[in-house]
Amino acid sequence: MVLPDIRGYGTSVCTDPARHTWQQYTDDVFALLDGVGTGRAAVGGTGLGSTIALRAAIDRPDRIRGVFPIGVEDIEDDAAKAEEIAFLDAFARRARSRGLEAAWAPILPELPPVVGSMVRDAIPRSQPPSIVAAAAVGHDRSFRHVNELAAVRAPALVIPGTDWRHPRALAEQAAAVMPDATLASVAVSGDLRTAEDLARTVAPPILEFLLRIHTDAE
Repeated sequence: MVLPDIRGYGTSVCTDPARHTWQQYTDDVFALLDGVGTGRAAVGGTGLGSTIALRAAIDRPDRIRGVFPIGVEDIEDDAAKAEEIAFLDAFARRARSRGLEAAWAPILPELPPVVGSMVRDAIPRSQPPSIVAAAAVGHDRSFRHVNELAAVRAPALVIPGTDWRHPRALAEQAAAVMPDATLASVAVSGDLRTAEDLARTVAPPILEFLLRIHTDAE
């Protein structure tokens, strides 16, 4: 198992806004697999990571054995996308001028408790210039419509979110569109408070999913 930081976060510092695109993030997945000598793998992630995992499954189906997006990120129409760009640009301005804590301050109360907890934990370990640059991904477009996920041919386990940024309805639509997808019986709900709570909730269905695709491949 490999648990990488997304470009620009944690120990993966990247201060060039031009390198924060969905294609670059997807290419990073395959560069990582090459680096560890793995030809095919199951990939998953939460939030941003869920989008990257789905794009990887579409870009290189020959290398993705399965995908488990946790809290599928909203797929916006044009108006909502413009709002997201303005939202992330404002975040970047606050982070640049006042620091990461100030940048997150108006956002944290709107997040599910478990997400807020993980953000607070990550702030002291983050590099502000890198996080500012990462906000540029808001100007890129991950998907334009949920129907694009029909191109995900690998087995999929979709774990819903429950907040405005990771709506359950979208997870349900995604699971219905993908040819070999299952909607998990668990979700990233408001009852979860810590990363440990999240792990205890999502680990059992993910392990069951991984065992299934491993068995099916034999």
